Amino acid sequence: MLQAISIGHWLARWIRIRAPSPLPAGENLWHHRPVSLAPIHLAGTRFLLDPAGALLCPEAGLLAVADLHLEKGSACAHRGQLVPPYDSHVTLDRLAALLRRHQPKTLLAVGDSFHDNAAPARLSRADAARLHALTQQTRFVWIGGNHDPAPASLPGDIVPEYRLGPIVFRHQSEATREPEISGHYHPKARVATRAGTIARPCFVADHQRVLLPAFGAYTGGLDVQNPAIARLFPRGGRAFLLGRDRLFSFGLTELRSG
Repeated sequence: MLQAISIGHWLARWIRIRAPSPLPAGENLWHHRPVSLAPIHLAGTRFLLDPAGALLCPEAGLLAVADLHLEKGSACAHRGQLVPPYDSHVTLDRLAALLRRHQPKTLLAVGDSFHDNAAPARLSRADAARLHALTQQTRFVWIGGNHDPAPASLPGDIVPEYRLGPIVFRHQSEATREPEISGHYHPKARVATRAGTIARPCFVADHQRVLLPAFGAYTGGLDVQNPAIARLFPRGGRAFLLGRDRLFSFGLTELRSG
């Protein structure tokens, strides 16, 4: 795994590692930018962590993302919370850039791809056409989540979980002994610097499981030291904070509590 960097190094590079602003992002922001992928191993399988918030298994040709929460903006608007209605467009731009970058055989969406079961019907015509075009480029596998246990009319396969050898992909961790990759918690981590505390979305990993960061444009985060996440890593682990073109690795004990 990556070695933790010094706070001074973090500060020196901070101006360069800010992630793209959720709005107005575009696929060109990520498509041509060289990035550094972080290698990790789980159950004898080599994975690469992408600073865009995706996990790649080169051997299987598989790319995994979690918690896209498409159409969260329209769901908020329905409840009277007026937010810019561009989240699905931005998230699909990011996803398209990742597919071009890695050209996987399979795109695995690890749950809560839509903010609710009715969200696919709320996609604009342009976004629905864009999503359909992406599913024609590679095989899509959708894992049901707590927000979208059975989204309708999606091209691709809809499954409760997905297995890659001994490793199970599921939306929410079940804290079992089997090797596991999951989402759901939207993990983020906080690091103290001389300029103040920096909070970033992150992967969390140990020898048995990996938590994926939320990929969607309108997704908050839960601190990795929250008991809901900490209980999954009783022997500690590492957080890989997302930067613009690389990840920054810290032991969980090195992070500030949220």
